[in-house]
Amino acid sequence: MSAVAPRGRRLPLVLRNPSFGRVWTAQLLTQAAGRMFQVGAVWWLVGFAGGERRGLESGLFLMVSTLPAVALAPVVARVVARHAHRTVLAVAAAVAGAVAVPVALWAYAGDLPMAAVYTVGLALAACQAVFDPCLTTSVPELVEGTDIEAATGFELSTQSLAGLGGGLLGPLLVDAGGLPAVVAVCGTAYLLAALLVASARFRHATGTSDTPQDAQGPQDSQDSQGAPDGAMAGEGGHGTPPARRTLRQILAGLPFIRRVLLCFAAANLFTTAVYVVMPLYTRGVLHSTGSTVATLEAALGAGTLVGSFTGARVPGRPVAVGSACLAVMAVALGLPGLWAGHATAIGALAVAGWCVGVIGVRFVALFQRLVPTADKPGFFAVMQALLGATFPLSSLVFGALGDHLGARALCLVQGAGLVPVALALWWLGGRARPDAPRTSPGDAATAAHLTPAGETS
Repeated sequence: MSAVAPRGRRLPLVLRNPSFGRVWTAQLLTQAAGRMFQVGAVWWLVGFAGGERRGLESGLFLMVSTLPAVALAPVVARVVARHAHRTVLAVAAAVAGAVAVPVALWAYAGDLPMAAVYTVGLALAACQAVFDPCLTTSVPELVEGTDIEAATGFELSTQSLAGLGGGLLGPLLVDAGGLPAVVAVCGTAYLLAALLVASARFRHATGTSDTPQDAQGPQDSQDSQGAPDGAMAGEGGHGTPPARRTLRQILAGLPFIRRVLLCFAAANLFTTAVYVVMPLYTRGVLHSTGSTVATLEAALGAGTLVGSFTGARVPGRPVAVGSACLAVMAVALGLPGLWAGHATAIGALAVAGWCVGVIGVRFVALFQRLVPTADKPGFFAVMQALLGATFPLSSLVFGALGDHLGARALCLVQGAGLVPVALALWWLGGRARPDAPRTSPGDAATAAHLTPAGETS
């Protein structure tokens, strides 16, 4: 065996697969741009433009910025299932750039009305609500089956890198150049992402194939049988493609997975409040500037990044790992409320971020393998909607509470709220084995993965 082969196998997936590398870079740019705008706008509201109701105003902004992922879920599922994924990704990024660039020019020319800031946040979030589930659905079209775990790790780590980069740059850009600088950088990043996606090659596009049929190997043939139902219809695959199921039917066929998603949706009610609490904590407790907000965002993003790459190495079944991570997050998020200080807040957010990364990579990889391919467009749209459904409520509630309670009290509320969710997920894991015979085949496989170590399903 030559020395070249081992070196080739050691190359990261983004280098071995140039198309996946381009799409992954585009995901990094879009998510970093969206995060940069959100964090920058919230700090702008809390530190500069907000009045006596700065908590409510920042909460309302985050609520508006997270509504599209929930409200557009049925539309996104249909768009992703019926159209070429490369086209959907490129158009979503291009539209976001086309919205942000003119608004940046407007902001440089004069004061940007508050309504315009809310509108841009809504538009960017709508484009991201299309981009993210489409990219998750597209992973099998970009990589071989043996690379799905690695691709999932890269995909989930992108959220961490985006949170790290976007969260770090957003407040710093606001301090240096105001909100116009943030909008300009966001628009440029979205347009560059659209170009990268357009240059990538997808093995299975709706109605076409980017790879010639005679160049496809056995794995490609197998993947084509598992391509999205829209692709099967367009490629004229063998047999009649299965009828497309509604979002309700998809979740009804996966009862155990549905309960797991509901647990994480409840957890998000408290975990996502950190994006409201961090700026309020910086201003009201630490009495610091945007650089501190950037540091806290970087700690959260760095922790999530490490968790994304180490999550697969954490021993235990997914539900056991998930419930333990939620318990650790409860302690970490509540700690700054008991002991105030820069070091406490930074360490707590790093630990909480690590837990988020571990949970994400374990469960998304599990869903990638267990959810039927034809259902993936709808499932991942539903997943995004369910997990994001509490974000608007969380932003509004914690933003309003921030005008009446101190930031330290909000930290304690976050930690306390996660405790019953961690217990509920742990209880659900204990019931996985008894419920397996009454579930669908997919859920029986899920239960086999979720039963405690040492037991059999």
